[in-house]
Amino acid sequence: MVGFAAAGRGDIVQVIPGGTMKSNDLIERLNEDLAGELGAVIQYTIYAAKATGPFRPQLVEFFLKEVPDELGHAQFLANKIVALGGEPTTQARAVPAAASTREMLEAVLEAEQKAVADYTQRAKDAESFGDKGLVVQLEDIVRDETGHAEETERILRDWPV
Repeated sequence: MVGFAAAGRGDIVQVIPGGTMKSNDLIERLNEDLAGELGAVIQYTIYAAKATGPFRPQLVEFFLKEVPDELGHAQFLANKIVALGGEPTTQARAVPAAASTREMLEAVLEAEQKAVADYTQRAKDAESFGDKGLVVQLEDIVRDETGHAEETERILRDWPV
């Protein structure tokens, strides 16, 4: 049976069979994810501007095509954080400097792989909190981020420089 209990200091603990998680802990972790999404929007936007070489038009399109997905994830996270009683972060995760197009693609791949791992864990956190809707949404984001990572891997696979 799912229920709610006050845990002090304004925390809400959703009690479910098999575990509990404080809302403040979940909010903190979702804010880390939000910072990552805000960073991804910046990363893709800046890398699109910085892309050079013979594949520039395709890379610009590739980078900019990802921005709406990442922005959508950020909006979802911000809304969920507010729904849980938290304050969404306005601080983006730092974007790695990249001197070459290959370094940009490698940084994107690393960020997408981190996002897959983070959202996989966050889905487990949401399950512990007892929010099935959040679990499903986070699993959908895992699917999106996995697709982004796979596409970047394919681009890098035979990258000439």
